[in-house]
Amino acid sequence: MTVQEYNTCVREFSDGLYRFALKNVRDAELAQDFVQDAFERLWLRIDTVDYQRVKSYLFRTIVNLQIDRSRRNNLQQQHLNSLPDPVQSPGVAHDVQRVIDEGVARLNDIQRTVLTLRDYEGYSYQEIAEITDLSVDQVKVYIFRARRFLKQYIGNMEVLI
Repeated sequence: MTVQEYNTCVREFSDGLYRFALKNVRDAELAQDFVQDAFERLWLRIDTVDYQRVKSYLFRTIVNLQIDRSRRNNLQQQHLNSLPDPVQSPGVAHDVQRVIDEGVARLNDIQRTVLTLRDYEGYSYQEIAEITDLSVDQVKVYIFRARRFLKQYIGNMEVLI
């Protein structure tokens, strides 16, 4: 890959990478850090990464960074999961997007990743398979299970606008 091709990648893919990272981590600064780290890793491997596969490489790098962060924060997450959910008062209206985001946050990492790539970023099953190193069938199963969970989660909410 040449420096010009690298610069083209930054222009073409940085926004999509940022949206993807932001949807998964819901922290703007952390999402920016992930994107910057992904491009830094690409720069360090500029001679070895094939320009035709750079998009998959960048998304895969973001996924790996998120997995690494998740593993580092595993103990904290276990503690947060052990806390009881705050009690909702009856009659309080919920914002639909917030409820969906809460449901997406309850998905496991791989389900959240493939669902975000498919439903929010619009990637095909084949592209998601390349990005995540899964088979197309596995991608379809994870997306199906994530959507089924979200349907049950939203359906179980008492009050929804």
